[in-house]
Amino acid sequence: QVQLVESGGGLVQAGGSLRLSCAVSGRSASYYRMAWFRQAPGKEREFVAVINWSGSATAYTDSAKGRFTISRDNGKNTMYLRMNNLKPAEDTAVYYCAARYELGGLGDSPHMSSQYAYWGQGTQVAVSS
Repeated sequence: QVQLVESGGGLVQAGGSLRLSCAVSGRSASYYRMAWFRQAPGKEREFVAVINWSGSATAYTDSAKGRFTISRDNGKNTMYLRMNNLKPAEDTAVYYCAARYELGGLGDSPHMSSQYAYWGQGTQVAVSS
């Protein structure tokens, strides 16, 4: 069984930066495609970014392109999300990491939450104006 634990959230001013981490335990992270999702109050969970098992392929939602960077260190069993130029309304949310057992590329529809069997408990990101 795979467990995911997020960390690194917090309160930051608009324009600031945060780096989220997702620690994987129970099995090597290198077997999994991993992603970040977020959910703001009153809204549905939405896709943010995804990375394949080796880190050679990534994809982002449009609002994250140019501001966020997803990466991973399989030696440390950890995935990251570097977030720059944070925006209050757009980025304030609970951020979740997710994993799907999959080697190769990003697969079909990596933005769909239903593809991921494993989820963390979430970490809160609040951006003040």
